[in-house]
Amino acid sequence: MHDLSSHFVLGYHGCDKKVAERLLKGAPFRTSDNDWDWLGPGIYFWEANPKRGLAFASDISRLKRGPKIDAPYVIGAVIDLRSCLDTTTLSGIAMVESAYGMLQTLHAEMAEPLPSNSRDLLRRYLDCAVMKVMHTSRKEQGLPPVDTVRGIFVEGDPLYENSGFYAKTHTQICVCNPDCIKGVFRVPDRFLT
Repeated sequence: MHDLSSHFVLGYHGCDKKVAERLLKGAPFRTSDNDWDWLGPGIYFWEANPKRGLAFASDISRLKRGPKIDAPYVIGAVIDLRSCLDTTTLSGIAMVESAYGMLQTLHAEMAEPLPSNSRDLLRRYLDCAVMKVMHTSRKEQGLPPVDTVRGIFVEGDPLYENSGFYAKTHTQICVCNPDCIKGVFRVPDRFLT
């Protein structure tokens, strides 16, 4: 966890247009706390990627599970990362590894198997459990809470044969502390086409 990078980022949240309008008028974001949320409980944003936020809302609108989205929409937010667990840094990776070790110990003591991520990695039960252990451990040790979690999500098909690039790879921000959301804004159409 660190404060070494710039603190403010732009994040994009895919949702229903009615929800977006409420958020733009100052309503609070709803925290996601599913047992598969890979960065743990929080409010999820696509960093610097409004098109991906809108695509997510469009994908969800076609599913029967998940939030009801009749009119896919995306809004932007100014996010202060503050105390960020950045999983792209060595210190962030070390924190995640440590939390995984704690989770392994807990499950061994209870003689229970560890949760597992889905094969397609879209439902991240193990990763979510690791993040929850990390948050709990920090609280029990009297350490300051993590405000945000940042991670790279490799998703989609390879762009070409033997490619290391994937069609839906993105950076996600999970805001654990809603005070880190400094403002929301309507995304101009020119950034969505």
